[in-house]
Amino acid sequence: MTENNERPRRPSSSGRPSSSGRPSSSGRPSSSRPGDRAARPSSDRREETRPGRGGRDDRAGATRNVSDGRSVSDPRGFRPTPVDRDPSRVRPRIFEPDIPEHVTGEELEKSVRAELLSLSAENAKVVARHMVCVNLYMDIDPELAHKHATAAAYHAGRLAVVRETAGYAAYRAGHFEIALRELRAANRISGDVTSWPVMADCERGLGNPLKALKMAGGPEVSRLAKPEEIEMRIVAAGARRDLGELDAAVVTLQCRELQNDREPWSLRIRYAYADALHASGRLDEAREWFAKCALLDEDEETDAAERANK
Repeated sequence: MTENNERPRRPSSSGRPSSSGRPSSSGRPSSSRPGDRAARPSSDRREETRPGRGGRDDRAGATRNVSDGRSVSDPRGFRPTPVDRDPSRVRPRIFEPDIPEHVTGEELEKSVRAELLSLSAENAKVVARHMVCVNLYMDIDPELAHKHATAAAYHAGRLAVVRETAGYAAYRAGHFEIALRELRAANRISGDVTSWPVMADCERGLGNPLKALKMAGGPEVSRLAKPEEIEMRIVAAGARRDLGELDAAVVTLQCRELQNDREPWSLRIRYAYADALHASGRLDEAREWFAKCALLDEDEETDAAERANK
């Protein structure tokens, strides 16, 4: 509160005080003597004070050093000298393999194509065609499939399905570091843990069996479906073998799923178990389990029949 209980004065309606302390009707301050006029400068004085065509050189933002930016006479004012772009922040172009003319992109599953709808129509078509090529070449030319997957990820790096495809393609081509990076990105984007066993196997491929075992004991494993759970068990057994723990590898694969002979994954776990037995020197048991594998391997996807007779 002010002294003597005086109330603060309210500002004038114009917001500008006049020289007499009261606002004029126009909102402009009135002069102390209405009849007086300010003295006008002489013509010589006007010439001296008149700014150049480009504006005054003493205004804010002007510079006298032409090499530092625009000229002082430039009416647009000062502009700093352009700074070269940081090359590390420039996105490099990549090699994009040719796409066969007959590939349209419509060959992709409908659910996958639906995930590309967030892209522009033109970009979505390019990505879809590259992803079709990944499927075409995955088994016959893994390196070419990897290149197509890399191109797809270049155009749609924020989509989990594209990054996951790139990860699997790199894995099949033996580029474990790239595969791990792509699959981690897909996991961050979607939260899906389906590729967790493949990521763990990438760690094995990079010479990190302990990291693979740590992943095998992670909470993500409890969220895996049965096929991925079996794959995780096989990867963990392989990591034990990498560490020279051959008996531990056998124990890792001993589970009730060995007795299942009806699921697509039955052959894989039986073969892994037979191979682990063979590596640990338990040859008779190994031949027995290779024979059980051969019964399931109607398409001769493995060499189980041959190893059962050794």
